[in-house]
Amino acid sequence: MSTISIVGKGNMGTAIASIVTAGGNDVEFVDRDTQDINGDIVILAVPVHAQAEIVATHGAKLAGRTVVDISNPLNFETFDSLTVPADSSAAQQLAAQLPDATILKAFNTNFAATLSSRTVGGVPTTVLIAGDDDAAKGALNAVLTAGGVKAVDAGSLKRARELESIGFLQLTLAASEKISWTAGFSLHA
Repeated sequence: MSTISIVGKGNMGTAIASIVTAGGNDVEFVDRDTQDINGDIVILAVPVHAQAEIVATHGAKLAGRTVVDISNPLNFETFDSLTVPADSSAAQQLAAQLPDATILKAFNTNFAATLSSRTVGGVPTTVLIAGDDDAAKGALNAVLTAGGVKAVDAGSLKRARELESIGFLQLTLAASEKISWTAGFSLHA
């Protein structure tokens, strides 16, 4: 059994927590007043613009831990572009800010409803994981599969850019009511 620390108690944070606890693991919610972070895996279930405060408040506590970025760096004013350079990603930028942590990208291609229900269109929800540390990806994969969702290694942290592009497309489709917030992309093997 592991303890997973989650920063953020919104729809995504609580949906991820339900998967973690369903797999027999413990959840610790972290806020700006939290003194200690106990999880080896810390999930940042917050918008990308909130990450700077988290790094400032908890950066030293994140050293040596796996930090999971779930953000989609979407321009929410225009819904027309990502806010990171074309050759980068929010996850890569976070990795530069937290050089002593292992950064993974995951959950950004999922809606909270599909995580809570653990299904997308009648098939199991799949969480795509990108990162440069195979052991860290394996540990997150084990937590997720124990909790009832599929997890797929999407490659190195450089693949976070493509995951953010998928998340961008999915969010813009849902916001324009072309798909529902219970829809999403799924993988069939």
